[in-house]
Amino acid sequence: MARKMLVDGEAPVFDGDKYDYDLFVIGAGSGGVRGSRTAASFGAKVAICELPFHPISSDWLGGHGGTCVIRGCVPKKILVYGSSFRGEFEDSKNFGWEINGDINFNWKTLLENKTKEIVRLNEVYQKIIGNAGVTMIEGAGSLVDAHTVEVSQPDGSKQRYTAKHILIATGSRAQRVNIPGKELAITSDEALSLEELPKRAVILGGGYIAVEFASIWRGMGAEVDLFFRRELPLRGFDDEMREVVARDLEGRGIKLHPMTNLSELSKTADGIKVVTDKGEELIADVVLFATGRTPNSQRLNLQAAGVDVDQIGAIKVDEYSRTSAPSVWAVGDVTNRINLTPVALMEATCFSKTVFGGQTVKPDYRDVPCAVFSIPPLSVVGLSEQQALEEAKGDILVFTSSFKPMKNSISGRQEKTVMKLVVDAETDRVLGASMCGPDAPEIIQGIAVALKCGATKANFDSTVGIHPSAAEEFVTMRTLTRRVSPPTSKPKTSL
Repeated sequence: MARKMLVDGEAPVFDGDKYDYDLFVIGAGSGGVRGSRTAASFGAKVAICELPFHPISSDWLGGHGGTCVIRGCVPKKILVYGSSFRGEFEDSKNFGWEINGDINFNWKTLLENKTKEIVRLNEVYQKIIGNAGVTMIEGAGSLVDAHTVEVSQPDGSKQRYTAKHILIATGSRAQRVNIPGKELAITSDEALSLEELPKRAVILGGGYIAVEFASIWRGMGAEVDLFFRRELPLRGFDDEMREVVARDLEGRGIKLHPMTNLSELSKTADGIKVVTDKGEELIADVVLFATGRTPNSQRLNLQAAGVDVDQIGAIKVDEYSRTSAPSVWAVGDVTNRINLTPVALMEATCFSKTVFGGQTVKPDYRDVPCAVFSIPPLSVVGLSEQQALEEAKGDILVFTSSFKPMKNSISGRQEKTVMKLVVDAETDRVLGASMCGPDAPEIIQGIAVALKCGATKANFDSTVGIHPSAAEEFVTMRTLTRRVSPPTSKPKTSL
């Protein structure tokens, strides 16, 4: 049966039986699943290939749901929930709770329940794909040419499939730092499936994964040392909020080592000996490299289809996610744009609408919210103060609020919640919002809708708050903290 196909506003074309599929998707993570389902809903004949399931990825292991569901966001958030109870138990005492005796934590119980959940979700994703009418094929996909995919099995068997369009959604994987003893370290994959909970942990990295695992392991009682190359963790986030996160990490008992790198690891009878570039030495049970991720593009044989990549292996795409080969497309982390699961979903939806839905739609990367699930969490949307100054044509207004949450007033915990709004002085439009404190991601998600709608500071000020809540602070910040002018590109002269 012929199927209608629309691409970038072109007239409908009918493929007949020229190809096995209208669309073949390589990778059943968030982007691949969304792209395949949406394309199928428009009437396309779709197939998707994915590696066999395993919590720890490898060249031959993966699973439906991809990194986020199996070895990323979901299991990590489960561990964050588990680790947060330590603080809750401490805070409960001043609320009248009398806890007699020791409170013990069983890592294996949490690990087993985490694994059960990701196994369940892997099966859910398979059902979702199947119910959408998408053909599922197990194995590793690679390109033979711009219209042919070869799927390889671990036993060496191979099968080829043709498609009018190919979508690559293979994501990324954690990378290791090239230092002596690097084989002794683990990545976030293994950190989510450790058989034993470490008592002494060393983490290298200053990004969100490093900060989150520092909070997780410290919350479970481990001694944690966090090493990073810059003065503050979370490069790319608002500088003021980075300072807040660093203060909270130290307040929870995490030892920060700014502007410090690791130079060597070695095995000893007591554990892993860690040597820093400053000559410091310490012993750890586990060393985590949280030093970034690299696009999963090495085994795709991209050159066979004329698909270009950049210097780190990320697939180059245009604003519609189309590669240098017109019939090959790519979404998600393998393109190294904004590496977030919801962004991959957006890119995949736009791809399907453009190619199969008769709508010319490209992803909108403005005002993408995100969260760092430290304890307490940081969440942001829009521009940081520094980004706003870079883009601004005029002055920036900054409104901040720092307060002790009501709960902490009773519990005695010294952490403060910090909120921030960055506003364009000329237009009154809110350019960015940040929050570090309990429930920050839940609150910022709502703020993100406001920013997407072009909300002004006057809109925030005229909104009635919910009392008593932390969220109401976003609509009661009336007093200007500071007015900042963008730096001039050239020194002023009389010439």
